Amino acid sequence: MVGGAGFIGSHLVDLLVERGPVTVFDNLSVGKTDFIAEHLRSGRATLVRGDALDLAALTEAVRGHDLVVQLAANPEARWGLERTRLDLEQGTITTYDALEASRLAGVERFILSSSGTVYGNTSEPCAEMDLGNLPISLYGASKLGCEGLVSAYAECFGLRGYIVRFGNVVGRRGTHGAILDFCNKLKAHPEYLDVLGDGRQSKPYLHVTDCAAGILHVLDHAPESLNVYNLAPPDWTSVSRIADQCVAASPNPKARIEYSGGVQGWRGDVPTSRLISDKLNALGFRLRYTSDQAVDMAVREVAREVFGR
Repeated sequence: MVGGAGFIGSHLVDLLVERGPVTVFDNLSVGKTDFIAEHLRSGRATLVRGDALDLAALTEAVRGHDLVVQLAANPEARWGLERTRLDLEQGTITTYDALEASRLAGVERFILSSSGTVYGNTSEPCAEMDLGNLPISLYGASKLGCEGLVSAYAECFGLRGYIVRFGNVVGRRGTHGAILDFCNKLKAHPEYLDVLGDGRQSKPYLHVTDCAAGILHVLDHAPESLNVYNLAPPDWTSVSRIADQCVAASPNPKARIEYSGGVQGWRGDVPTSRLISDKLNALGFRLRYTSDQAVDMAVREVAREVFGR
């Protein structure tokens, strides 16, 4: 699993070790050994510390496996505004390397973690074939490029590809995202919380445990050589609600919230996102949590990690 010591990856490792040994390939720039420490101690998972831009090392790591999961990516879309090569290198090129390593090592199945950002700046609910708008962030552009590579490898080399486009994933062990950002800000200055945008941005939030379970459901049940599925709840949650929840969970529940900016939190941000997951529902998968429930649970989990409460 490329990037398996990170946020989503570690939760997926929790499930995959029940099926057999797991190799985690991670440079630990964002991921943490603590996230998978239990499985390392038990011997059910092995950590190979390496750079996914090193094709030779990655090929050696995936050799002998029957599945490669590509989770390596820039974890924070806003970083691309400051380092414009980041998404290209950490997203698109690492995906090429993971695909090429799979081809060279004879691995036949490949999962790509993708994103609703591939649908571009539209407030209309999007199903899997609704790609009429191009991405507006470098992160989204990278993900769309990654999807194209998986499609090409499936056609050219007989790889079975699984592309799963997530909503906004939240929960414990988070390494990025609004909830962690808000809690860290409130820890640094408990008297106020500054929020980019006007608070009306709204997106479907997916609890990380539902995310991991959904990925494996696609792997187990999707029948095509190339499989593309949305994975998100049908409802959504506003940034203002998330801010309110984070303040309520902080040591100072009376902290004031200060909004700055317009409808976008930052340039490249999609202020309103909706994903249609009917195709995955038809495959028999059901989410356990709505968007609001996922946010409420994640705020409690992240608050315990950040505030110790």
